[in-house]
Amino acid sequence: MEKELLFITVIGQDRKGIVAKISDYLYRNDINIEDISQKIMGTYFVMIMLVDMKESTREIDEVRGALEDIGRDLGMHIQIQHENIFKMMHRV
Repeated sequence: MEKELLFITVIGQDRKGIVAKISDYLYRNDINIEDISQKIMGTYFVMIMLVDMKESTREIDEVRGALEDIGRDLGMHIQIQHENIFKMMHRV
C-alpha cells in the first residue's frame, strides 16, 4: 500500500500542550505520524512531522485548515506540505 506523506512544520513560542493538541487531531482523523523531530531553540518550539494520511477520509485542504486553526489557538505557525511538492522543489 502506497503512503500519502505530508510534512507538517510547527514554529512558535514554547508552551504546554503543543504536541498533544496536534497529535490528537491527527489521531482522530486517522493520520499516522511516521516521524517527528522537535526542539526548543531559545524560547521557540520547532517541530517537523512526517505523516501518512492514506487512511484518512479528510482532504489535504481540510487538514491544512484545521491545523491552521489549531495553530491560531496555540499562537503557533503551522504549515503543511505534500511530499510530492517537497520532492519537486528539491529535485536535482
